Amino acid sequence: MRSAILGFAAGIALLQMQAELLPFEWHMALLAAAAVLLLMAWRLGKTGIGAVLRIAVFNIAGICVGFAWGGLYAQYHLDQELPVAWEGQDVTVVGTVDSLPYRFERGVRFNFLVETIAPQVNGTPPIPSRLSLAWYTAGPFENTEAISPAVPQVQPGERWQLTLRLKRPHGTANPNGFDYEVWLLEQGVRATGTVRSDAQLAYKNQRLQAFVQTPGNIVQYCRGWLRDRILAALPKQKYANVIVALVIGDQRAIEQSDWEIFNRTGVGHLVAISGLHITMIAGLFAALVGFLWRRSFFTRAQLPLILPAPKVAVLAGLAAALIYVLLAGFGVPAQRTLYMLAVVGMAFWMGRLTHVSYVLSLALGVVLLADPWALLWPGFWLSFGAVAIILFASSGRTGSDAIAEPVVMTAIERHRKPSRVVMLWRAIRAGAYTQYIVTLGLLPLTLLLFGQYSLVSPLANAIAIPLITLLVAPLSLLGSILPPPLSTWILWSAHAMVEWLVGVLGWMSSQPFAVWQTPLPTMWMFLLALAGTLLLLAPRGWPARWLGLFGWLPLLLNTPTWPEEGKMQVTAFDVGQGMALLVETAEHRLLYDTGPAYSRESDGGSRVIVPYLKSRGINHLDVVVVSHSDNDHSGGALSVLKDISVDRVYSSLSPASPIVQAAPDHRRCLAGQHWRWDGAEFSMLYPVQAIYDSDKWKPNAHSCVLKVSLGKNSILLPGDIEAIQEDELVNSPAAANLRATVLLAPHHGSGTSSTEAFLRAVNPEVALFQVGYRNRFNHPKPAVFERYAQMGIRRMRNDEAGAITVYFDKGVTVQEYRREHARYWYGR
Repeated sequence: MRSAILGFAAGIALLQMQAELLPFEWHMALLAAAAVLLLMAWRLGKTGIGAVLRIAVFNIAGICVGFAWGGLYAQYHLDQELPVAWEGQDVTVVGTVDSLPYRFERGVRFNFLVETIAPQVNGTPPIPSRLSLAWYTAGPFENTEAISPAVPQVQPGERWQLTLRLKRPHGTANPNGFDYEVWLLEQGVRATGTVRSDAQLAYKNQRLQAFVQTPGNIVQYCRGWLRDRILAALPKQKYANVIVALVIGDQRAIEQSDWEIFNRTGVGHLVAISGLHITMIAGLFAALVGFLWRRSFFTRAQLPLILPAPKVAVLAGLAAALIYVLLAGFGVPAQRTLYMLAVVGMAFWMGRLTHVSYVLSLALGVVLLADPWALLWPGFWLSFGAVAIILFASSGRTGSDAIAEPVVMTAIERHRKPSRVVMLWRAIRAGAYTQYIVTLGLLPLTLLLFGQYSLVSPLANAIAIPLITLLVAPLSLLGSILPPPLSTWILWSAHAMVEWLVGVLGWMSSQPFAVWQTPLPTMWMFLLALAGTLLLLAPRGWPARWLGLFGWLPLLLNTPTWPEEGKMQVTAFDVGQGMALLVETAEHRLLYDTGPAYSRESDGGSRVIVPYLKSRGINHLDVVVVSHSDNDHSGGALSVLKDISVDRVYSSLSPASPIVQAAPDHRRCLAGQHWRWDGAEFSMLYPVQAIYDSDKWKPNAHSCVLKVSLGKNSILLPGDIEAIQEDELVNSPAAANLRATVLLAPHHGSGTSSTEAFLRAVNPEVALFQVGYRNRFNHPKPAVFERYAQMGIRRMRNDEAGAITVYFDKGVTVQEYRREHARYWYGR
């Protein structure tokens, strides 16, 4: 069974790496082949070579089933996608709020379950059944302090009539970045959209029913009720949202600065409903119900004669675990714990308690059967990896551990019940050993997933685990359900503990040695380090376990990659509607623009640029150029300056700009500036001093125009200059230096830029358009985009290609992330 389930997981993993799905007939053929293989396996012997063949055949059959199941499951969800023809059109629907709404500075986000669709003039559109919606307030987020009265307080389970503008699932696509599209696919969301607030709409947005009773709505309503109670009891308290996360698993409102502390100290897994919390709650309820059942709830009913108390305790524990997991939002770690508890409970009821590896395998199979995309997320691997490494390291150690009893155990104590001191010492020792196993065993996997490892995590977890698990989590649960004022007192106590803990963790995270940062290792590095780790944790008596340390050498010596001497690499990030490009030579790096700010807590720097740099082990930039002050170019600058060491900043910003104030060495962009790195020439062509001396120009006119040349090839980065500035460049002394192999389309291909005269002066072979999917400016303008084609220029867009990497050597080579990293959920 275990080999078949592992094969099932391998088949699903193989499917998630495919660029296209197989036809339905091929999937059915794989299932038929698996059935034949399973029949063969049952006829094979269980000893000798027959046993080996049996395991192999079960494994191959599992691979076939996993690949076919994942493909059929994916095709079913993909077929519900919004048709292209209905993108951007207004559609009126009636349905229910299907998730816990998340309120943010510009409005509210929630999932919506469609029930009916209003008839349209040109027919009724095939709308997906589940949508992800945003209902925005008017005005920029910088000036919005709270939800506008125009956006109602949407609650779970409400039935609404809404007029929507929808689009197909689409997210930014960058190397080692978050894949929003497959995340939506996993959630069953096949379209996203916004609620239209136009007063001229034929169908008004209105609440039709206060609550629609369904099991899912009841769960979401309870989650919302608990969240509101906690926030009401802890008004404006900094860590109230941490308490919310511990009770209902909703982490969305935790501040980014707090997440940075939790991640740098390795305790992020505790700031949610973890498997440890679920097991603890299940155990407490099982013990309580078992105690009451044995005493027949202090009546004369003699309940244990009807059903044994241990079996009732198991049922109570499983029920408590199920309720807690539902409140947690049914995440992978919570699912894994629930399924493992369920398997153990069933085995106990049936009198067939089995090896824990069978329990883990069954949990793995059930998780992937219900969610084939679960293995794409770090939580899946860390969750199952932690349990697996504990099982491996604990195998064969029971006898040796018994021999190695502490010296404090006297001969007399061994013949009687251990004292509480001895039991406490054993518990502390077992806990410390488990923490050592998990810390060491998950190190290669953590580096593979995140490119960093918290060196202070053992100490941080030694403090946080008992405090959160034994005190904060139980108090938070009690405080969320008890009546006031008792609930308020309890929640304030829990909040005070969290506040103290974050203070300690903040000090730890501020230490320069807190985190070991390294480039993401290659697969061979990871496998070698994993083999070394398994050797180090092998059972006692295994020869030369210390040789496992050598398996870590490639990880320890892993360094950032650079272009070879005489070569250059330019990466145009996919940041949505904005600009951000990284220019790399053999020993230097320059970042041109930093993408937009998406919200107060999120921007192109923190979401795209910094994660990419850290995944490659890049902690230093020689130069950052912020072309001008528009949000889509400067919005991520502060995040980059905060997390990455920068030597110098060039910009056209005013001296009072926060970016200028944060820059270690700021210089104003001026035509004529020039420097040379590793054979590459960097020349600033614009703006001239007269632009700064005049008050009539918009920020676009201040854009820093930078040309980077390597031999006969070059790239021109013009920011958001428009027709007037293009004309000035064409008719200035800089005109002789305009010619470039690659051109970043000025102003994202707007209708006020990319004049024919300018394009002829530059005469590029390739043009890059950094634009967002279905952006509200309609960039690039169709006429401008066609102009490039008529001039024989190869056009590449971030919204279609994802991140675009241009390699400069003797010629120019271009790679598109969505093509190189093709997945079946892209490009539909």
